[in-house]
Formats: sequence, C-alpha cells, structure tokens
Amino acid sequence: MTVNNFTKKHKVTVIGSGNWGTTVAKLVAENCAEHPDTFEKDVQMWVYEENVTLPKDSKHFDASIGEQPQKLTHIVNTYHENVKYLPGIPLPHNLVANPSLVDAVKDSSILIFNLPHEFIGNICRQIKDHIAPYARGISCIKGVSVTDDKIELICNYVSDALNIYCGALSGANIASEIANEQWCETTIAYNTPEVDRRDENGRPVANGESNGHTKQLTPLPLDYPPLDHDEWSLLFSRPYFTVSMVSDIVGVSLAGALKNIVAIACGYVEGHGWNMTAKTAVMRRGMQEIIRFANEFFPGQIEPRTFWEESAGWGDMIVSCTSARNWRCSKLAVERNLPIEEVEKTELNGQKLQGISTAREVSSFLRAKGAEERYPVFMAVERIINQEIKVEEIPKLFK
Repeated sequence: MTVNNFTKKHKVTVIGSGNWGTTVAKLVAENCAEHPDTFEKDVQMWVYEENVTLPKDSKHFDASIGEQPQKLTHIVNTYHENVKYLPGIPLPHNLVANPSLVDAVKDSSILIFNLPHEFIGNICRQIKDHIAPYARGISCIKGVSVTDDKIELICNYVSDALNIYCGALSGANIASEIANEQWCETTIAYNTPEVDRRDENGRPVANGESNGHTKQLTPLPLDYPPLDHDEWSLLFSRPYFTVSMVSDIVGVSLAGALKNIVAIACGYVEGHGWNMTAKTAVMRRGMQEIIRFANEFFPGQIEPRTFWEESAGWGDMIVSCTSARNWRCSKLAVERNLPIEEVEKTELNGQKLQGISTAREVSSFLRAKGAEERYPVFMAVERIINQEIKVEEIPKLFK
C-alpha cells in the first residue's frame, strides 16, 4: 500500500493561538500545503475570540473601519497575521482562524494542543463529544497537571480525558525566533499505539513501547495514511525547524515542564547581579532535581539520554535559562523590585508564564509527599514567587 492508495487525508487542528500556538500553526500549515497526499491543505486554528483595535500606523488600518474594535479571527483571516500575539509575521493563507472550538476540531484526525496548561481541562471537556474517535494528538504544552495526590503529564491527561492517544513536543524553542524562521531543533515523543501500527502491507509492526494510555482506542481507519514517526516528522519538520523523533514521553514532558521552574530561578539570579557561573550552578542543580523527580515519581519510565542528548533536555534548559520568557520576567522582577506576576501582566500582552503555576503546583505536590527537602531549587522558586524568602538566600541551597 502506498500513500496514493489512501482515500482520506489527515485534517489538522491547532488548539491555541498565542505566540507559540500561532508559530506552530504557521509551520504546520506550510507543511500541509506542501504534502497534499497526506494532509488536507487547510489547517484550523482555534482562536479565543477577542476584540482588537488596529492603530492608524498599522499597515492593516482601514479608514472605513477606523479604530473600531475588530474580531481577532477576522483580522487573522483577512490580513493573515496574528497582530496581537505574533505581530509582523505573515501567516500561510491556508491557516484558518476559527472562534468555535467545537467547529475547529470537527472531523480532524490530528489535534495539536498549544495553550497554557491550566486551561487544558476545560478544553477537553468542551471537545470530548465532538472529536473524531480515532483522532491522535500532540501536546506542545510545557506543563503538568498536578494535585496533592498525583502529577500527570499533559499528554496523558489528554489521552485519558478524550480516549485518544497523545504524544508530546518540547525542545529549545523560542516562538519569535521560529516564527522568523531562524533555525532550531525540537523533540517529539510519540509511541504509535498498537492499534495503529502497520507495515507497507497493512500488517502490524512495532514502534516503541506503549505508555499505558492506549487501551480501548479506536483504530485509525486504514483509508487514512498511517501516523507514525515519519508522518509526524513530515508534519512538523521545516528547513528552519529540525525534528528528532523519540519514544520517551515521560522524559520529554517532564523536562519541558520542570525546566520552567529552573528558568525562573536563573532569572532571579541574574537580576540580582550574579554572574554566569552562579546561573550555571542553578542550572546544574535544577537538572539534578528534574531527573530525581522523574525517577522518584515516574520510576522506570524515562530514558536518561533524553536529558543529555535531546533538544528537550539540556538544550531546552540552556535556552530557557538564558533567553526565554520565564527567565526574562523573573530577571525583570528583581531589577524592578516587583512581584513576578506584576511583570507578567506588563510584559506578556495577556499571556501567562508557565513557570509560575508549575512552581506552585509542583511545590504543593512535594509538600504533600513529604519530599520538599530533596528539591531545594523547586521549593525556593515557589517561596520567592510568594515573597516568603529573598533571592539572596539561593546560595544557601547549595550547602
């Protein structure tokens, strides 16, 4: 069986339209247009509808409309630019902004989740009865779902909530750089479910181990092209975006989520005036805590090389702790003598720092487990965010 024998193509929906969501939607739409044998050309992007006013100096300013507020979806679909969250970046004309979440996911076989992790529960509840039963997903969300009783990967949460299979994307990625097509790399973790595994003749084949979230799955119909490592790479890889495919769902997910806590610590350190060697010490200790956390609460479920060899590991740690938004906002918080949440409000145009909520949720989880002494960096970040201790106390963690 070859690609040309398939009677259906994969319809792709991106759920989320912030700067990272729009960036991923851009590169995915480019690939859907270039690979019409595998993917439908048009890509749906769910946009949380809001009113936007175009200033007179905007190249999209229409004198007949003036400065009256316009729907963001209308602006994206008319001018092919997300002027609020990814200004200045031309978007492919086959990327369709849709204000209806239910309509955006209708009949899609591929769902890409890209929004703050605290909203994923509500999103899943809204779409649960409206998605194709054989849909498959990729989470680009660098967070975890945490209660005092358990910690759950976002991709596994999606899998359980929607009864689909969902992988994870994470890496040393800065949305603005990727949107401007500056080269970088990323890691996608995906274990093709048993019910979807095929060879060229449609017979079952192996591709990685199941992560325990593939029971009772509806198989991907055989009239669709398969969804294996090759197809996911085809969907995400661009000349400026190199994809490495792995099977370590847990390692990729935890590295992506927990490094945001370390990035906030590094911003605090730099904002205080300490040098690169001090920041490197925090990064080293932070990576130790990430790996310790993975081994303690997900025993036997990680590949150690993910943290050392993949973009999702040390690569993401370095970028996040030297140039990304969690680092930048915590650095500004110290320099301006403000709580980090005040900086978040003024610097992120309505978007949220994943590191703040992750630090609080993970710290609460560690307290409930009586494990806080084993994770001094994680716990200190939460206490600094809550203004319980000062940045100057960070060196005490290393004694």
